[in-house]
Amino acid sequence: MAKKPSKLKDYISLTKPGVITLLILTTVASMYITPAGMPPLQLVFWTFVGGWLMASGAHAVNCWADQDIDINMGRTSRRPIPSGRIPAWHALVLGIVLGALAFAILAAFVNLAAALLSLAGYFYYVLIYTRWLKRTTPSNIVIGGGAGAFPPLVGWAAATGGLTWASLLLFAIIFYWTPPHFWALALIREKDYARASVPMLPVVAGSGETKRQIVLYTVLMLLITILPTPLRLFGLAYLAMALLLGAIFLRYALLLWRDGTVPAAWALYKFSLLYLALLWVAMVLDRVLFA
Repeated sequence: MAKKPSKLKDYISLTKPGVITLLILTTVASMYITPAGMPPLQLVFWTFVGGWLMASGAHAVNCWADQDIDINMGRTSRRPIPSGRIPAWHALVLGIVLGALAFAILAAFVNLAAALLSLAGYFYYVLIYTRWLKRTTPSNIVIGGGAGAFPPLVGWAAATGGLTWASLLLFAIIFYWTPPHFWALALIREKDYARASVPMLPVVAGSGETKRQIVLYTVLMLLITILPTPLRLFGLAYLAMALLLGAIFLRYALLLWRDGTVPAAWALYKFSLLYLALLWVAMVLDRVLFA
């Protein structure tokens, strides 16, 4: 018989720390590529803490809001709330407290712009995506992907006090990265989403159309990742890495379109996580080493 997780582990799981890691990487890395130069470590620390807590709070509220969906999905039915190990209202309170604490930290130790952008990402994820789009339209991931694109804006604002066209380009990269990343997982979990009556694209339009859309959004994403070099945000070192990573991403997307197998979907999903992390690392290296 499997050992039950500890209460502490259950509460931590509500915040989805594995998901936050990638979000925070794009937040902190974005602080190092602004025209303001190298940010003070103290500023990076408080941005990291505030960003982590805000994302944790949003995820906790998401667990509360999605309890009726999670109980019908094999992937999520073992989470603390649907399995009955934690009362649902605990997740709601935890999420609100963490969000408020995060806003206070960012406003006090970073700046108001970063705090407001972080809070906007919180509400975008909780209200626009979780409570509205996820349950009503197959475009949920396309529009809802904006929630995951807020972290680089927070990092940029933390370092500079505001936003520029360049920061919006970073937003666009993640916005177009999200559909192929998440649809690969949705293809694998199609039966779960159908059982929970969530209108993910594979459920509504079928796997063939989903794979075609994955390739389309991959191409759009790759075109956007090239723009920073001709627009003089980054140099040739970044461009070379972006082209290499993009070619690998596109290869995985085309393999999924051709083969349509679960292993092909898993391969794209897993590489997409590495892709985003390495792309932001490439930005930092280009700025720090070659600027």
